[in-house]
Amino acid sequence: MALPVNIKQLLEQKTVESSRIDYKAGWNPEPIIHTICAFANDIDNIGGGYIVIGIEDENGMPGLPVKGLDKNAIDDINKDILQKCNLIEPRYIPVISHETYEGKDILILWVPGGNSRPYKCPVEIFQKAKSGKAYYIRKASNTIKANPDEERQLFSLANNIPFDDRPNTQASLQDISLPLISDFLARARSSLAIDNRSSTEGIALQMGLLDGPAEQRFPRNIALMFFSINPEKFFPYARIEFVDKPDPAGENMTEKRFSGPLDSQIISALQFIRGYVIKESIRKLDYQAEAIRFFNYPFAAIEEALVNAVYHKSYEIREPITVTLTPTHLEIRSFPGPDRYITDEDLREGHIIGLRYRNRRIGDYLKELKLAEGRNTGIAKIISSMQENGSPDPIFLTDSKRIHFSVILPVHEGFLPSDDTLQQKKRRNKEELKKEILSALTDNGRLSISQLASLLGYSMPPSSLRKAINELIKEGRIEYTEKSKRDPNQKIRLLIK
Repeated sequence: MALPVNIKQLLEQKTVESSRIDYKAGWNPEPIIHTICAFANDIDNIGGGYIVIGIEDENGMPGLPVKGLDKNAIDDINKDILQKCNLIEPRYIPVISHETYEGKDILILWVPGGNSRPYKCPVEIFQKAKSGKAYYIRKASNTIKANPDEERQLFSLANNIPFDDRPNTQASLQDISLPLISDFLARARSSLAIDNRSSTEGIALQMGLLDGPAEQRFPRNIALMFFSINPEKFFPYARIEFVDKPDPAGENMTEKRFSGPLDSQIISALQFIRGYVIKESIRKLDYQAEAIRFFNYPFAAIEEALVNAVYHKSYEIREPITVTLTPTHLEIRSFPGPDRYITDEDLREGHIIGLRYRNRRIGDYLKELKLAEGRNTGIAKIISSMQENGSPDPIFLTDSKRIHFSVILPVHEGFLPSDDTLQQKKRRNKEELKKEILSALTDNGRLSISQLASLLGYSMPPSSLRKAINELIKEGRIEYTEKSKRDPNQKIRLLIK
């Protein structure tokens, strides 16, 4: 059975992280069954993994020259894999694909995260006396036996299938578009070719897009997100909204919506942003021959932030992803916020590393289309792109209840309006400013004064902002989070009475 991925890119780890690929020189049942069990348990919700039989492991990469398998032995290996998989409880069968790489025959086992986890298998497959069974998991690039704490984690995940991998009982096979699947496979350069004889059901089954018995198949949510004409029919507000807000009062706004399959949303929104938002400046300096070039916003930072928003959004929450442009910054907001193990300090420092994925299948598909990169690289790329452009550091915000997550990209100082222009645009009376402060804190939770100033459109906190803050504190409506005003962690929050 062919796989819905590009085999060459898979083996060279261009679309899948090395921790999700296990290379085996030959068919060695015991460690391979342990690894099937580990990938099926998918303790970190990263989407399972792939086992490549016929290629030696060389420091986590495919060893060259490729050893390959005896073509005459492949049928027997296939049968033995199916037989040994019966030892896994509950029973789990991976997708097995016979492929050719570097002129050699190999087998690739695709092991998606299972829907009936946790899975366990014999510790010693060939031991006649009962050696007991164990739960196996992946840690980095290793298959290990789960310890008691990890076993408890597995059981807590038993009924917690990631939303994008769940069957949708409100949809049917007719809601999936075969042309959209065909287009995706072509762009991903998959070996799973579609011809005139292909049926939607047959292809969807090979891609793991359906769930349930033959008499009652339901599309998984991932199928509807990528291969239905109108995903919002099943996931209301599953779209991207762009707002250009040139004036703090909201006058003369420009709005645009991007809907349809998730990958189409991303591509359309990014094309629009590249043409509408991105501006370049070339500045000649007296002391050097070369002119310096910079952008109001580095496109790579916007691209990474928007793709991350689509990747990590909860599609159970009826809120769109919003991109808001102001004269001083661009903000990308999605719902919900990061998990609580990511602290406020992590957010402040940009150390946002996910331990578990909300959408394991969405990430795989975005990587196949080269719209997303490896695990936990997005925040680092946003920061480095801003630094390389000479822009201020990005700001990562969430509220105290982790309802939303915002990435704020300040505009390059070379594109800031003049101070006179800024003051004209942001001249508010005291009561207006106090209302905007309370609104910003309601939407974003805790904010430093500089973050608050940026959100309100100031390049630097003006004295009027500080006076308004002090009045609100005296009125008992807001408060500082730390005792010392000079504390580097100092922020402002609403005072809950």
